[in-house]
Amino acid sequence: MEWEIVIGLEVHVQLATKSKLFSGASTRFGAAPNTQACAVDLAMPGTLPVPNEEAFRHAVMFGLAMNAEIGRRSVFERKNYFYPDLPKGYQTTQLAQPIVGPGEIEIHLEDGSSKKVRLHHAHLEEDAGKSLHETIFETHGHGMSGIDLNRAGTPLIEIVSEPDMRSAAEAVAYLKKIHSIVTYLGISDGDMSQGSMRCDANVSVRLKGEEKLGTRAEIKNINSFRFVEKAIVVEAQRQIDLIEDGGSVVQETRLYDSDKNETRSMRSKEVANDYRYFPCPDLLPVELSEDYVETVRSRLPELPDAKYARFQSEYSLSAYDADQLTQERAVADYFETVAKESGEPKLAANWVMGELAALLNREELPIERSPVSAEQLAGLIARITDNTISSKIAKQVFEAMAAGEGDADAVIEKRGLKQVSDTGAIEKMVDEVIAASPAQVENYRKAEEAKRPKMMGYFVGQIMKASKGQANPQMINKILKEKLDALL
Repeated sequence: MEWEIVIGLEVHVQLATKSKLFSGASTRFGAAPNTQACAVDLAMPGTLPVPNEEAFRHAVMFGLAMNAEIGRRSVFERKNYFYPDLPKGYQTTQLAQPIVGPGEIEIHLEDGSSKKVRLHHAHLEEDAGKSLHETIFETHGHGMSGIDLNRAGTPLIEIVSEPDMRSAAEAVAYLKKIHSIVTYLGISDGDMSQGSMRCDANVSVRLKGEEKLGTRAEIKNINSFRFVEKAIVVEAQRQIDLIEDGGSVVQETRLYDSDKNETRSMRSKEVANDYRYFPCPDLLPVELSEDYVETVRSRLPELPDAKYARFQSEYSLSAYDADQLTQERAVADYFETVAKESGEPKLAANWVMGELAALLNREELPIERSPVSAEQLAGLIARITDNTISSKIAKQVFEAMAAGEGDADAVIEKRGLKQVSDTGAIEKMVDEVIAASPAQVENYRKAEEAKRPKMMGYFVGQIMKASKGQANPQMINKILKEKLDALL
C-alpha cells in the first residue's frame, strides 16, 4: 500500500518584548528561578492584567509578513486547565477572534521546487512556567521536581498551519521559514535551545488518493529542526505499521524521545470543550485602526522572500545559493557585505557557504561571533581575484585569519605565501620537471590527444610541489602545455 503523510504544525514563538504580556515583569532569560514573576503573573487577588502594546505590534508585523488577514478586533479568552506550572489555573489566550487570520508562505525545498503552505491563524497568548525535574537518588533516594515561574506570562504568538505538508522535509522547510521571518522582523531570537521557539507536530497518514484525513497524533514541544524531522518520520511509520497490522490510530498527544528515536503516548487528545474556554472578564476586546496597521506595514524590513529574489537578480546567484544565504538575516547581511566589498558575489557565496560555514560549525559559533569578519573575508577574496594567492593557498590564509593572525595581507606577508606569477621563474620550474621526467614525457608524446590533458596532472603536481604550492596554476598549465606540445 502507498501511504501519504499529512502534517500540520503549531509553532509557539516567544516574542522579544522587555516585559510580559499583561504585566511589567521582566522577560530577561537566565534569571534566578522565580525572581521574575509578579503578582499579576500569579493572578493574585485584586490584580488586573494590562495588555502589552509591543506584543500586539509584533503580532501584526508577523501577520503582514505572512500576507495574512489582520484581525482589527481581537478578543482574549481563558483556557482552563490544571498543571503545576500554570499558577492561574488558566491561560489567557485567543480562540474565536485571533489577531492574525488566514495567510500563506512559500517554502523552498532542496530539490529546487517550491510550495505554498497556508496559515490557518496566529494568536497571542501568555506562556506558562516551567517544570524542572531532578533525580537525586544518590542523596535522597528519590527524584524531585521544582517549578520556575519566570516564564509565566511571557508573550507568545502561536502560529497554526493548515495540514498542507506531505513530508518531514516540507515540515522542516516550513519551520525554518517561520524562523527566518520572526528573526528578520526582530520579534524573536528564535533560539529553540532556550525555548524561544517550540513546535507541536500534528501527524496523520492516509492511502494515496484518499481525500479524508486520517486520525492524527500531536507530538508536543519538539525543540530542534532535526528532531522535528525525525519525530515526524518515526510517528508516520508507527501509524502505518499499526494500520497495516489491523489496528487503528487513536487521537492523542505524544512525546518524542530523541534518545530512543520513538514517540510515546502522553495523554488522550483534548478538545476545546475540555478546556472550558470563556471570554476573559478582565480584558476588553482590542481594536486596531487601519492607520495603525499601515504604520506597522511601512516599517517592515526587507523579508526573506524579497531578499531571496533580489540576491538572484542583483548578484546572479542560483536559487539554491540564494535560499541558503537568506534563511538567516545575519548570514544574509554578512554575505552582502563580502559581495559588495570584494565585487565577487559568486566567490563570496562559495566562501560563506563553504569554508566559513565549516569553521562556524566546527567551533559551534553563530555568524555574529565569527572570528573572520565580513570585511576580512572580502579582503581575502580580493587577493584571490588579483592572483596574489591561489584558491588552495587561500584556505591556509583563511585558517590563519581565523586563528587571529590578522587580515589576509598580513598573513600572506608574514608567511611568505604570495603566489609566484613571474613567467621566467615558472618556465624554469617547468623545464626542470620536464627534464627530470623522461618516461612521463614519452608517455605524453605517444598518448592519444584526448588523453593528454589528464596526463598533465603529474607535471602540474611536481611543479606545485617545487614551488611549495605558490606557483600560479593558470600560468603553469599554459606554459606546460606549450612546452610539452613542442616536443610532439
